[in-house]
Amino acid sequence: MADDEGASPRELILEACRRNNASLLEETLADLTSASKKAGKKPADYIAEVLNKSHDGVGNGCLHIAATYGSYDVLDVLLDQEGIEIDEIDRMERDTPLHKAVRYVNSLSKAEWSSGHHIVDILLDAGCDPRIRNKAKLKPVELVDPRNAELRSILQKGEFAMTAGDDVVQEDDDGATGSGSDSD
Repeated sequence: MADDEGASPRELILEACRRNNASLLEETLADLTSASKKAGKKPADYIAEVLNKSHDGVGNGCLHIAATYGSYDVLDVLLDQEGIEIDEIDRMERDTPLHKAVRYVNSLSKAEWSSGHHIVDILLDAGCDPRIRNKAKLKPVELVDPRNAELRSILQKGEFAMTAGDDVVQEDDDGATGSGSDSD
């Protein structure tokens, strides 16, 4: 790449994630929308492809990086993008963005924990699966500092909701509604 070209979209996305710079991310997404038209692709598909392929040198995707740095505003923008992979696994620890968010909260002082919980909340609200285990066979809830009962509760509720949600979906797909009895 020539010096006068500037940073690539991938570099801009990752920098926005590190710095919680939603404006930079939105500008980059707007540029990708323009580039998609020139490439003859649907903007949402093109943006999702670029976001899902944006990794740092050790295999962290953009959601991993945003969660690692507690970049709430950037996470909010990223999670609004259609087709973004929310449960991507990193190469090193096989962590999901939710694992990284828990590690971020653990890195805060005890007084700051509650301000970090919103990072976990936004990922759970977006549908991140708290049941996924990493390389050490740990779920995000198992990484929580034992003194942080509130975060443990948030993750347990998220896990229960996802498990119960799976059961409801399976019941809904069983066929016709109505009485469970064979007699009509």
